[in-house]
Amino acid sequence: MGRDGDPAGNGYRARVHPRGHRQPQHRAAVAVRRGPGAVRLIVASTLPQVCVCYLVTTDAAGMTRVLLGRKKLGLGEGKYVGPGGKLEPGETARDAIAREVLEEVGLVVRPSSLERRGSLRYHFPSRPAWSQESTVFVCRDWTGDPTASDELDPEWFSLADVPLGLMWDDARFWLPGVLAGGSVDREFTFGDDLSSVVLA
Repeated sequence: MGRDGDPAGNGYRARVHPRGHRQPQHRAAVAVRRGPGAVRLIVASTLPQVCVCYLVTTDAAGMTRVLLGRKKLGLGEGKYVGPGGKLEPGETARDAIAREVLEEVGLVVRPSSLERRGSLRYHFPSRPAWSQESTVFVCRDWTGDPTASDELDPEWFSLADVPLGLMWDDARFWLPGVLAGGSVDREFTFGDDLSSVVLA
């Protein structure tokens, strides 16, 4: 999950492009309280649409690795995330993630090479503007070598060494399964600390 400290709160710093300031795509969504005292009622007319990609490779020795990046700024600074960000107006999730991967880690991916693995819905009762829905992709085919950007310092990890303790708290629930070839369709609610999952 990648998020940032901008008003839309999606984990990736908004940039000003020649055609103007980026606005996240939205869709209608509602999240409700479950269980006594768990979280407050959330009623949101929309959730900003974001996307994330996990680039996976297997070397000649059979070792499978995934590319993550340590956040260099904004909310979540210091955490490891997959490259990704907001959809620009008119973009599909595939087009958006291809653009974000290039911007954040310098790799060229074709939208047709992206494997859609599902979606994640994040709710922040204490900071509703941070709520979002993320489309999750895995990619095994790209051009170039990872390079650092203003956003991320990329680093390869074996699947056995994915630093879940240094990622957003929700990753432990679903990322190992996705990297093992599975899919995901989950919702997560974060507590008042804006960091810990309190409902999954």
